[in-house]
Amino acid sequence: MITNIPKGTKDVLPSQSYKWQYVERIFRELCDLYLFKEIRTPIFEHTELFKRSVGDTTDIVEKQMYSFDDYGGRNLTLKPEGTSPVVRAFTENKLFAEVQPSKFYYITPCFRYEKPQSGRLREFHQLGIETFGAANMMADAEVIALAMDFLDKLGIQDLQLRINSIGCPSCRQKYRVALQEFLKPNYDAFCDTCKGRYDRNPMRILDCKSPVCQQLVEGAPKMLDYLCEECQTAFTDLKNNLTAMEIPYLVDSGIVRGLDYYTKTAFEIVSNSIGAQGTVCGGGRYDHLVEEIGGPATPGVGFGLGIERLLLVMEAAGISIPKKETTDVLIAVMGERGKSFGLKLMHDFRKDGIAAAIDIVGRNLKGQFKYADRLHAKYTIVIGDNELDKGIVSLKNMQTSEQKEISIDAIRNEIKF
Repeated sequence: MITNIPKGTKDVLPSQSYKWQYVERIFRELCDLYLFKEIRTPIFEHTELFKRSVGDTTDIVEKQMYSFDDYGGRNLTLKPEGTSPVVRAFTENKLFAEVQPSKFYYITPCFRYEKPQSGRLREFHQLGIETFGAANMMADAEVIALAMDFLDKLGIQDLQLRINSIGCPSCRQKYRVALQEFLKPNYDAFCDTCKGRYDRNPMRILDCKSPVCQQLVEGAPKMLDYLCEECQTAFTDLKNNLTAMEIPYLVDSGIVRGLDYYTKTAFEIVSNSIGAQGTVCGGGRYDHLVEEIGGPATPGVGFGLGIERLLLVMEAAGISIPKKETTDVLIAVMGERGKSFGLKLMHDFRKDGIAAAIDIVGRNLKGQFKYADRLHAKYTIVIGDNELDKGIVSLKNMQTSEQKEISIDAIRNEIKF
């Protein structure tokens, strides 16, 4: 039916949107503290961008992208992740010509066609940061520190940072040969998707979610054992930087991430609050992505984090998100003159930064007081023709139930916030 929401999407109603606003506000404030600046990119991009950056052997490109031809015959895709569009904007706008590093953050909807489940929707919302122009592993440590600080400020405990190095194209070539030799005896037992990846990108097989494939890759060679000297040094630097910042970590050689553009650093932050599938945040380094889409060789590192999944973690952890009561004053009116005066008073209050409301559906006086209760108004002002003739209004403090008559001229001095 046209009146039903599409499968895999979700309305964020006013009873829940304050939670989103809270999370986004904390994220923005922290990004400002770390000197990251907001960047906004289009909802859709040319499909080729994601094929070249995310990788044509990933689940995203093979199974999950919402792609379509527009009226001009251009093939476009609703963005399935946030990094590639930021890299495209960085390259197209020649931001690489500015003083580096360039540090950006974004809050954006993303789209992937997959089976909807708890915390995973076809339209989801992603927070993320990207740093360009810094090859030093201090950039990686800073990105990880921001992610950890953000989750800590939200009150999420029992977090574990897991890090890995997935090497560079040079050392990955040796690893590729060793991995294919390991996988070859069980080739026929792998799913069709993994068979297709065997020649094109065997590392993607390690990321397959099929229980059969997961079992078949147990004991596979580890990328850490094939790192070149440069990648080994970088990984050691990362660990030293995290130690210097007193950020505990666990080396997890199983982290490969689901996107082809990663090089060297790969990391995940896991919460035990939501069980085995507890990854809250993931990211890593992508030193060749800018070059891959046509820009100059520029190192990059960043992370992405799903808001829906984050809110589930907070709920599971019993974290209470403060709900701001937004109504300061309810103006209850009687009669036409009372209504006219009440409208002007409400408008003046709002100009002064006071959240004021007036009944616009025609309730009687008793109903207007009930409405004030529902709005959690701090004060109620009653104005009618009789009050205007006397030059007074009735002011009630809804928290103490104290009620008194005051002159019209004294209203603003009596209301304190």
